[in-house]
Amino acid sequence: MSNKNTIAVMVERLQKRLFVRNIDGVPEDVKEGHFAVIAVDEYEERRFVIPVSYLKRASFVKLLERAAEEYGFEHEGAVVIPCRPSELERMLAQQDEQDKMLSCKPLFSFTKHN
Repeated sequence: MSNKNTIAVMVERLQKRLFVRNIDGVPEDVKEGHFAVIAVDEYEERRFVIPVSYLKRASFVKLLERAAEEYGFEHEGAVVIPCRPSELERMLAQQDEQDKMLSCKPLFSFTKHN
C-alpha cells in the first residue's frame, strides 16, 4: 500500500473514532473539533487534547503513521503516539507560534507612488 493510501486509511479510521462515538463517553476537556492523544516514551506518558486541524500538518501525520505502525487504531480511547511528551509539547507550541505569526496583520502597508 502506498504512503498516501496508508495516510488516507489512518485518517479515515481516526475520523470514524472521532465523529461516530457516544457523546456521553467523551471527557469534558475534549471540546468539539478536538481529539485526545497520549504521548508515550519509555519513561513517561502524558495526555494532550489536539485540534482536528492538526490532521492536515505533515509533522503530526508522521506521528500518526508511527502510531499506526506501532499500536494500530483498533483500540478505544485516546490515540497513543510513540513520542516523548516534551517533544510533542514543543512541536505543538512551535505550530501555535507559527499560526499566530501567519494570522498577524502587518503594522504598515506600503504603496507604490509614481
